[in-house]
Amino acid sequence: MNPKKKKEELSSLIDAIIKIDNKEECLAFLEDLLTQKEMESLSGRVAAAKLFLEGKTYLEVTQETTVSSATLARVSKCVKNGTGYNRVLKK
Repeated sequence: MNPKKKKEELSSLIDAIIKIDNKEECLAFLEDLLTQKEMESLSGRVAAAKLFLEGKTYLEVTQETTVSSATLARVSKCVKNGTGYNRVLKK
């Protein structure tokens, strides 16, 4: 797929997410959009990010979640250096 098409599709996804009004609607959208495994994976990342933002150590987060070490490393890096988790989860 060409980069322009990918960008348009991502923009459409973002537009759809922004239109979500409440938790019930969000859950229904996510259940249609994602597989159960994808939902578990994403929710695990968010749980890990919250723990990192609370100041938990890598070892503590490893013990409190089922997220793989490779994914935890990425989440930790994003919490430290990124803006997405920080912007959204600190609201």
